[in-house]
Formats: sequence, C-alpha cells, structure tokens
Amino acid sequence: MFTIRYCAAAVCVIALAGCAGQPQKKSAKAGDEKVSPAVAALYTRLADDEKRYFAARDPATFKNDEAAATASYQWAWNDAQDAAVLCTKTHGCDTTKFDAAFARMSGNPNAVAAGDETVTPEATTNAGEASAVAAAVPEVGRTVTLLKGRELSEVMTLNGPVKVALEEWLTSLRPNLMDTYENYQYLRHLMWPEYEKAKLPEAILFGIMAKESGGRVHAYSRSGAAGLLQFMPATGQRFGLTYEDGFDQRYDPQLAARANAAYINEQLEIFNNKLEMVIAAYNGGEGRMQRLAKGAPDANFWDPQIFAQLPAETRDYVPVVLAAAWLYLHPEKYNLQFPKIDGRPGTLVLQKRASLAELGVCLGSEGNAHDGWFRTLRNLNPAIDPRDPLPASSRLRVPQQLVTLYERNCMRGAWGSVASDLHEAVLATPAPVIASATRRAPPPPPVAKARPKAAPTYVVRRGETLSSIARKLGCDNANELAKANGIKPKDIGNVHPGRVLQVGVCTQ
Repeated sequence: MFTIRYCAAAVCVIALAGCAGQPQKKSAKAGDEKVSPAVAALYTRLADDEKRYFAARDPATFKNDEAAATASYQWAWNDAQDAAVLCTKTHGCDTTKFDAAFARMSGNPNAVAAGDETVTPEATTNAGEASAVAAAVPEVGRTVTLLKGRELSEVMTLNGPVKVALEEWLTSLRPNLMDTYENYQYLRHLMWPEYEKAKLPEAILFGIMAKESGGRVHAYSRSGAAGLLQFMPATGQRFGLTYEDGFDQRYDPQLAARANAAYINEQLEIFNNKLEMVIAAYNGGEGRMQRLAKGAPDANFWDPQIFAQLPAETRDYVPVVLAAAWLYLHPEKYNLQFPKIDGRPGTLVLQKRASLAELGVCLGSEGNAHDGWFRTLRNLNPAIDPRDPLPASSRLRVPQQLVTLYERNCMRGAWGSVASDLHEAVLATPAPVIASATRRAPPPPPVAKARPKAAPTYVVRRGETLSSIARKLGCDNANELAKANGIKPKDIGNVHPGRVLQVGVCTQ
C-alpha cells in the first residue's frame, strides 16, 4: 500500500535538497543560462550561511559554548531568510535553491516551538517500498486539464492511480478526510472567495489542503513548510506571505489561499493548463517539472518519460490530491456522507478576560461533539497564543453559533469558573519532572566542579512578538528585552519563530 503524508511541501523540499546537494554537470552546449552577478552573490551568501549554520551545530566548533553556538546558527538562519527574500525580487534567482537549503538546515531542534501546533511527519515510505498508486499507472494515461469556467467534474477522468487513492481516502484515511472537511467548513468563508476570484475549482483547494495539513492552520513541517497549504519560506515570500508584527502570514488562512491560487494560476499558464503537472510542481518543485516538460513537451503527467522521472512521493501526491477533490464533489457516489456543518461566521466580543484555552474548556462540545471547539478557535484566530489571556472587549472570529453558546456556558453557570481554575493552575505550576514508574532511576551524577548557572533563555513561538514575550516574562517593556539581545528598535516587531532569546533581564 502507499503511504499518505501531510506535508507535500516538505517532500518537494527534501527531493530538491537531494538534487541541490550534488554538483551540477557543466555543459558545453551553446545557450546555457548563466546567472547574473547579483544572483551569484545571493547563491554564495546562501552557501556561506549554510556552512556557518552546520559549523555552529557541531559541538566541537564552540567547545560546548551553547550560547555562542545558538547565536551563530540563528544568525546564519536569519541571514539566509533575508537572502531568500532578496532572491524573490531578483530576476533569474532560483528560489528552490533556498528551499532546499532550509530543508537541509532544518535539523534545528528549536525549529518546532512548544505548543499545540501540529508537526507534520517526514516521509514514511521505506526505500524500495512499492507504491500501489505507482503500480496502477497505465503505460499512457490521460492529462486532466483545468479549463477556466468549467466544473472540474466535466474534465476529470478517473484512472487507476486515482481509484487507488479514492479507496485509501474511503478506508484508512477516512478520519483524516472527515477532519479536513470539518475544519475547512469553518474556514471556507475566508478561503473559498480567494479561489473563486482566481476562477479555480474549490475542490482543488480542498484536495491540496487534505493532503497537506488536514485543515490544521498551525501544521508545521520539520523542513520548514508551514500553514494549511504548507508554503516554504522562500515560496511564501514570493507570493506575498511575509511577517506582520511578528506573525508568519503562512498561517493566515485567507492569505495562504490567495497565495496558493496565484501559484496555481501561474503554473497553469506555464504548463498549458495541464492540471496534474501543476499539482506535481506544487509537491516536487516547479524547476524539476519545467525541466521534464521541456524534455518531453507533448507528454502528460502519466506518460513514462514524465512519471518515471519523479520521486515516489510526487507520483503518489498527484492522484491523492485529485481523489480528495473528486470526493469533495461527489461524496454520494461512494457511500460517503460529510457532516452538516454550520460554518456561518460570527464575531465574539469577550465580556471578561479569557484565553482561547479557557474558552475551549467552557464552550465544551455542544454543536461540535467530535472534537470540541479549541481547534476551530485556533484556526480562526491563528495569530493569538492560545494560552495568553485576552482582555475584555477583545474580538474573536468564531462560528456564529458560539456567540450564544459563550453567553450560556462561559458567562453563566460553573463552566467558566472551572475553565479559569484550570488555566490559572497551568500558569502557576511549573511542569514537574516525573521519573517513569517502569524504569530504574539513574544513578546520581559524579561530583564535579561547580559551573556557573546558565542564563535563562526563551524560544520564540510562532505568532509571538517581543512585546508579548516581555509581558509574559515580566519585563517592563520590549525595549529592555531587545537591548539584552542586540535587537534594533526597528526590528522589535519582527522576531522570527525559533529564535533563542536571553531573558535574564526579565527574570531577575
């Protein structure tokens, strides 16, 4: 059987990283494209940053000076991100080189911050493992083309690989499909209008989301892809997903859908409306797909001269996305019943101080008995740390039905008090270190010369700003924390997730 992964963007980066790590052969053919000095300088800068990053990750480099090592690899990572932004603005610069470099560097253990965010798994297909989708590909298949103004069901034909993927979605992956559907219905008013304006089928948006994130806004890949549609940093920057007051816009459902629609339309033009080629480019890298298309201009995705040259992940990815899209359009044909979701949007104005976590407790499961409301609150308000208390009068995006439920469950009766009591306990009690009852306690460490106590540090979470961190840790203001970390005043509102801050000034 074939395996399903919820981070196709990570797959494409890993695949590209494998290619980027090997020296390219020089060709003597006339017309070889040469990069400009500006592009060459960016590539050199990226190579230097990557070298510095891995040197800092080697314990021997700084002789166990963790603070110096952290500062060095964080500097290299941030400088590479700055170079990636410049690459998107420089003619002839290949952003996939930057995506590949970020993939190689993403062994950083601080890249995934603590919290409830979903960390998407890496590839689970074993080397040499047979793929049922790949095995079902006929010698010559059929290209599905997206014609603007036509329904996807009018132009899409089911072939062997898509049928195999349909069976997977309807059996072992049915829970994932249903979760995606529920999550999407509460986000639909933000995302679908962006696809509608781009004249793209909604089913394609659903299919990509089902494969990429399962409709979890805070999905994050260890290779650096993030959000509902798993944009890599450089690709996100290219389509307008930047940092706004410290918030990574790849986690914004509306902006991510807009960027994804722009990407799909751009690639449709490049690949002459061959939809499978576009979806493959989204997973396996547009550079790879353009090279293959150039070598076989009349071939479609299923033809051996294209299909056989692709990684197994990409060969699986395309039919899986198409199958999810098809089920979104035609559930009744496969004995599939999607739940009826009241996704009408509303605005909740808090009547008293509360966090998203507290609201998740007091709202309970009424109206959403499957999972409760915490995930929906997180998805609709992605820039808010779920455990940060929000002042009264704060406005939250919620399903309309929660406005009444909030009044009944959180403002009356005991549930609001229960939620507050639990939340205050979490904030006031440090996490204990508990030895496993089934394991022998380790022997006491040998007596050694006392070492100076390490300065306290804090890893920046996604969506946090220096101001919110300062408030959380008890600093008088963000400038105090910025000064302690050498952050310029103009950069206070833009601290990258994963950055390690020295916070001794806040904890004295």
